[in-house]
Amino acid sequence: MDRSTLQKRGILLVLLISSPWLLCQAWIAVGAPDEVFTAMPSCPDTSSNCAHLGGGETYRMDGEYALTLNATIEEVWSQVEQYIDESGSDVLFEDAAVDGERYVHFVERTTFWRFPDDISISATPIGDGSSCQLEMHSQSRLGQGDLGVNPNRLDSIYQEIVAGL
Repeated sequence: MDRSTLQKRGILLVLLISSPWLLCQAWIAVGAPDEVFTAMPSCPDTSSNCAHLGGGETYRMDGEYALTLNATIEEVWSQVEQYIDESGSDVLFEDAAVDGERYVHFVERTTFWRFPDDISISATPIGDGSSCQLEMHSQSRLGQGDLGVNPNRLDSIYQEIVAGL
């Protein structure tokens, strides 16, 4: 066989092997478009693809979490922004209220299949501003379950924020 035929067969083989992944990416693009959350969402009572921490609605989170942090809103928000930058996430909405409250909605994607998961984080200053209240939410856009990804993600984000303070 000549070189041209081998190259064509190689390209065809690569396309054939990658076609399930490409089809999945097309399905995700059509079936899970970006939808902006401008306020903190909550998890439905029977959800298996959602986790929430704080705001009186902790859902699917095991462990002890101190959601009143002895740090200023600026210190906490710096850790949130660092996490978003390091994870390569896409910010869909960010807001800073007059009273100092901060809120962000961003999207993380799973490593291989690139499934989108929505994450919302809010931080609210308390009293004189030397401490703040943290609330976090993570949910998968597709599927009935998340195999524990969302609770684990919130735990990781929380641990990174607290470790950086």
